[in-house]
Amino acid sequence: MKRIHKLPDHLVNQIAAGEVVERPASALKEMLENSLDAGASKITVDLAQGGIKLIRVTDNGGGIAADDLPLALDRHATSKIASLDDLEQVGTLGFRGEGLASVASVSRLTLTSRPHAAEHAHQIIAIDGALHPVEPAAHAPGTSVEVVDLYFNTPARRKFLKSENTEYAHCEATFERIALAHPQVEFMLRHNGKVIWRLPAQDMQARVGALLGKDFIAEAITVETAAGSMTLNGFVGSPTYSKASRDAQYFYVNGRFVRDKTAQHALRQAYRDVLHHERHPVYALFLSMDPAGVDVNVHPTKIEVRFRESQAIHQFLFHSINKALAATTAGSSSPIPAQGDINTSANVSEPQAALFPPRSPATATGGGSHTPVRPFSYQQQSMPLHVTREAIGTYDKMFGGLREEESRRLAEEAPAPASPLPAMLSPTQLQALPQASEGIPPLGFALAQLHGVYILSQCEDGLIVVDMHAAHERIVYERLKTALEADTIPMQPLLLPVSFAADRMEVATVHEHGEQMKQLGVELAPLSPTQIAVRGVPVWLQDGNPVDLARAVLKDVREFGLSQVLTERRNELLATMACHGAVRANRQLTLTEMNALLRDMENTERSNQCNHGRPTWSRLSMKDLDNLFMRGR
Repeated sequence: MKRIHKLPDHLVNQIAAGEVVERPASALKEMLENSLDAGASKITVDLAQGGIKLIRVTDNGGGIAADDLPLALDRHATSKIASLDDLEQVGTLGFRGEGLASVASVSRLTLTSRPHAAEHAHQIIAIDGALHPVEPAAHAPGTSVEVVDLYFNTPARRKFLKSENTEYAHCEATFERIALAHPQVEFMLRHNGKVIWRLPAQDMQARVGALLGKDFIAEAITVETAAGSMTLNGFVGSPTYSKASRDAQYFYVNGRFVRDKTAQHALRQAYRDVLHHERHPVYALFLSMDPAGVDVNVHPTKIEVRFRESQAIHQFLFHSINKALAATTAGSSSPIPAQGDINTSANVSEPQAALFPPRSPATATGGGSHTPVRPFSYQQQSMPLHVTREAIGTYDKMFGGLREEESRRLAEEAPAPASPLPAMLSPTQLQALPQASEGIPPLGFALAQLHGVYILSQCEDGLIVVDMHAAHERIVYERLKTALEADTIPMQPLLLPVSFAADRMEVATVHEHGEQMKQLGVELAPLSPTQIAVRGVPVWLQDGNPVDLARAVLKDVREFGLSQVLTERRNELLATMACHGAVRANRQLTLTEMNALLRDMENTERSNQCNHGRPTWSRLSMKDLDNLFMRGR
């Protein structure tokens, strides 16, 4: 048996390089972090052959004194920490002091530096880990690290590197991640002598737009929240701007790009109600917190961290993003102002006049005097769109006979004229909705129904197409959630209870949990060992199939238990209930019903997507329509 012996330093460095320097991108990351820790405001990166042949990083940071150059390439030598207390609250990107030493052991490395107070620069060369004497050199204030022929002395390791294009792609991704988090720093990237990126010092929005694209910024929702010592800033993409992979997800903790399961789960949960299960959200988020609350020394490449209070972090991230996503409504990309952000002392008549301009005598019904507009309700008759009225008139002439019976029934049952939508927001919030010119609401006014599935609506700048089932499903879902948070969903008793055949387990579930299920707006009563009666359903689901609804609720309660259904699986069950109660395809709607649905969409949170993440509406602008018919060409 072989005796235990101490490994030579050079071999130790090469073993460490296997963990820290996985590929050229890993070496580039270490070098860029050193430049940022040195306070650089301008960093230039040169690559050759994807970083395999050359990696050079030049900065204008604080520089390294000539006497410290050999220490910079020694293992566990650093200026960033000096004690355990420093390690437990690291504020720099690097801190171990092994990055450059590891890179130097598997490459030909040249380190040139000049402190701002020094008259001359000095350099040191390391080949295969062996250090040459420090020599004078020519260099501007700052530091330059040049790595040539990575893994030249470990052929077995070099053969595991991928192609030049693949390795360059990893290097560019590393460059973008670091540049994204430091918009105040000027960056430049050259590959094989060609400038790829030139990023000036700029604000955060401009830097995110440059790296993630202006189309992302156009669809992004700004996030700015704080709780205690934690702050979260950045941008999250709207659910319609999603990707098939997670490549466009950037999450930073104190300026360090990390992949953390706690954060990923919180963000995924925040998008749960609005994102299709096969899509992934896009975001660039920057979490700032007390360095003592996060342990960055848990992974060789520092790509993972460990939060001391992970549950608090999860809740903070979830509620911050969930609130941002909830503040969007159909027809508007602007968040709805919170109640406290609205100036309630403003003159109510001004926004009301902007939304509902008085009709002229020529357009008023009967040509008489002006009839006051009912407050906070859209009036189809006052819409100043003559073409729309003509189209509706033609539509009524062609198909009016098919609905005479329905029209008479609705006229008999209809109450006094009122707002077509139950108020989802307060009047003050309703005032703050996006105001279009001439009193046209964001989603316009309905023109017709297409194949019993889509609603066609004319808006201010084109045509709106609405998936009526998906839109109504989201509206009902949000109402159910709001009602349950207020303790109980309002129930509509059935005049004639509906009975259905049930197995013994379903009957037993009703016996055990029937009273508590009333919180969900469902009243069930066992009639016999094989029969259950549905005596009440949620008021918003009264037009749905009560038997299907009852079976869905019983299935979840049996499988997961009532307590879990009312807590962890609450949203899943409410989504199922909303789906059963939403208006079905091929159901003919009147113009009044269609317009009521459009107004509800404008006043409902997250109404751009249904409960499954699919879009509820789409817009064709006049420019899009002109392009279809090649107008103006």
